[in-house]
Amino acid sequence: MHIVATAGHVDHGKSTLVKSLTGSDPDRFIEEKTRGLTIDLGFASTTLPSGTVLSIVDVPGHVRFLKNMLAGVGSVQTCLFVVAATEGWKPQSEEHLRILELLGFKNGIIVVTKVDQADNDLTEVTLLEIEEKVKGTFLENASLVKTNSLDGTGVESLLKEISELLKDAPVPVDVQRPRLWVDRSFSIKGTGTVVTGTLTGGSLEIDDDLEIWPLEKKIRVRGIQTHHLEQNKISPGSRCALNITGVSHGEVSRGNVLIKSGEWHITKMLDASLQVLEEIDHHVSRRGAFIAYFGSGEYPVKLRVLGPNSISPGGKESIRLFLPEPLPLLPGDRFILRESGRDETIGGGEVLDVDPQEKASKAKPDRSIERIVKERGWIDSEELKLITGENIEPD
Repeated sequence: MHIVATAGHVDHGKSTLVKSLTGSDPDRFIEEKTRGLTIDLGFASTTLPSGTVLSIVDVPGHVRFLKNMLAGVGSVQTCLFVVAATEGWKPQSEEHLRILELLGFKNGIIVVTKVDQADNDLTEVTLLEIEEKVKGTFLENASLVKTNSLDGTGVESLLKEISELLKDAPVPVDVQRPRLWVDRSFSIKGTGTVVTGTLTGGSLEIDDDLEIWPLEKKIRVRGIQTHHLEQNKISPGSRCALNITGVSHGEVSRGNVLIKSGEWHITKMLDASLQVLEEIDHHVSRRGAFIAYFGSGEYPVKLRVLGPNSISPGGKESIRLFLPEPLPLLPGDRFILRESGRDETIGGGEVLDVDPQEKASKAKPDRSIERIVKERGWIDSEELKLITGENIEPD
């Protein structure tokens, strides 16, 4: 199974494209149908010509629902980047591309939609604009497919391009540390609480005992589904629905995390890198109402720049983040940082240390195990595994 996410400006045809690819309408709410506007995440699946099962996460394009877009792309690494031939490159096209870059996306396909509604000259202008905007990004050499989702033009070509793109895509690694960020929670009569998300890091099976953070509650997996099919066990990279016991659906919310007990370091303070976007018009310092997006969750955070007092636009420095709730995180986890007062995306980065020991004035974080050991003088191998995710045998 492979998972891709849509991205692009509002009303550029992302949901219509997903429906033409899968036969399923990803818009889940009556309000979405009425307004023709995707508000929350949508999900659909299909089988590609190669036989590969494809899951698609459809994200909203409107700036007001950016937090929902961030929740949808947090556990995905491949995108269908949608631009309408009728409108060309727009503000949310730019912001979505910057977010995908900051999250470390490596693969994608550019889809130019609504070609039936644009004449040749307008379509050519859009293509030239796209070429300029993606230069220097992960989409610079991406395939481009022109489509008309309403009559199916280009859809077969797009499915073949997706098959080719995923042919060499890395298989999700099983490091025996499963983690699932919840993106939906609901209740089914006679079944109980169901959560959905993308499984990473390890496998899960029926009767597994888990913890849900930051609720700090013990739960058990009673049932598993992928693409509406019952499963006994699922592997990393699976879009899944889990029927769980031990918690009501009203207690669970987007951004909660399911893990196995004793396999993660739970943290409320971490050191990370922060790449600030060039487009912002001010320096970034500890002053501001910051929101960090990890996985499918959004968390108000406090920030301290390690080293200089501030970071200039386009600059990159280390920071210390203080979370309001404990989360199971690892070095290498990606995040996006926004400033709610200005309502803008500041930048994003990578977790470097989930258990900082040095004072902020002295900290020089990186992902090296040597630094972690040196700062502590001595550390148990099991503790080292928890805070680095690496299996390291003691000398």
